[in-house]
Amino acid sequence: MKQGNFKQITIKKNTIPLNKSLSIIPYLVLPLVILTLVSCSKAVPVPKSECDTVISHVKSILKDKAPSKSKMLKQCNAATDEARGCIMAADKPMKILQCDF
Repeated sequence: MKQGNFKQITIKKNTIPLNKSLSIIPYLVLPLVILTLVSCSKAVPVPKSECDTVISHVKSILKDKAPSKSKMLKQCNAATDEARGCIMAADKPMKILQCDF
């Protein structure tokens, strides 16, 4: 039998240090996660006596899509101080929906 000459194949390593760029990602994501957690922290509690203010705030954000004042008054009186605070901290309709109101 005749033995063949086989060329040795070498693979060059990538010149871009992929491992280094991947190790930086957690340092970039960590501040974003902390900022999100801080911004989603509990709002300042609002007492039941401030329901009129809460209702006018909801109406200013939801405009014509806001429920009736009597319905919102019932919800406001039944809600916790934290839920009313969440509503007062909301500045967009989607943020209002995230509150436990």
